[in-house]
Amino acid sequence: MIENIKDIIEQLTTKEKEFVNTNAIDTPLKLIPLLLKRVNPQNVQTLASLIKKSVLPSICSKTNDEIDELFTQIEKDVNLLFKKEIQDKIEEFINKRFERDKKVVIERTSDISKLVLLMEEYLNDAISSNGSGSKVVLNIKERIESINIRDNGLEELTKLQNELVTAAISIEKEMNTVTSKLETGKTKVQELEEKITTLEEELNKTKIENMKDPLTGLLTRKSFTDEVVRIESSYVRINTQYAVVFFDLDHFKKINDTYGHECGDVVLSTFGKILNKSIRDHDIVGRYGGEEFVAIIHFNLNRELLQFLKRIKTIVTENSFLYKGQKIKVTFSAGVALRGSYDSYENTLQKADMLLYQAKENGRNKITLENGMEI
Repeated sequence: MIENIKDIIEQLTTKEKEFVNTNAIDTPLKLIPLLLKRVNPQNVQTLASLIKKSVLPSICSKTNDEIDELFTQIEKDVNLLFKKEIQDKIEEFINKRFERDKKVVIERTSDISKLVLLMEEYLNDAISSNGSGSKVVLNIKERIESINIRDNGLEELTKLQNELVTAAISIEKEMNTVTSKLETGKTKVQELEEKITTLEEELNKTKIENMKDPLTGLLTRKSFTDEVVRIESSYVRINTQYAVVFFDLDHFKKINDTYGHECGDVVLSTFGKILNKSIRDHDIVGRYGGEEFVAIIHFNLNRELLQFLKRIKTIVTENSFLYKGQKIKVTFSAGVALRGSYDSYENTLQKADMLLYQAKENGRNKITLENGMEI
């Protein structure tokens, strides 16, 4: 038996071997939960599609024929995804995508510099618009002051009147020119503001899209992990207590096989919406992969956490999921671990994962807590 387990362990990945050593696994039976974590081949095609979306440009409109060629190969043989050289190539595409998008952002934000230069030009025109007309008026003023009304003053004043009219016309033309330039500048400024607003909207939309799983609308695994860093910082600083809840839909493969993958997508999407509507603003929930979901739920009292868990279970088990008029009963299993019981988030997550598989082994449709309680 010992030789058999050694042969099996030799075929595992490096991370799986580390898990075996850490947990002192010494029989094939104990290996089953670990092997169950492996990616279902039926889900690899969906994974390949999502990876392709991640390497395609999000802002830059240019794409690369190499991407299409590579993913055409992967569509024919999805197992290529697990080859090191293919993974390196995908990483290269992602880096190129970031560089292309970065270049576009730099080009578009250069409009801000143009705005500054444009405003400087028109303001200078406005400041220096006193021009020749103003100088003429100044000369006329000096001459008026020197006129002796008693000695031909009326005749001189009449001449100055004509010159003043001419000067006024000149000033009016100058001001009209400046006003026209300022109006033109205002229009160009508005155009630039619209471009900048559009760019900001595109960047925000892209950021949000990259954070959310396209099917369920929940955080992606990466975005969830990024948010955990913020939550962990708060835990370390002010000891904000939270629980890690690992969810897994029961018999999801059977749903796909019976009703089709489109139905499976509807079930995943609906379950994601249930989770998202049930959490509070300072909680987070993400799609961990396939039919697995993970949530971080903050609480002050244990009953708050229990209320959340019971609410989710009641909503799912007492209602049916609808697909093309068909009512489909869905259940889930979950494992719950409290952050305060472990020395790191990673260990808490691992414990929640183990409790999830314990719930599935004990008949599914259960929520198992680390104190042995079941819901």
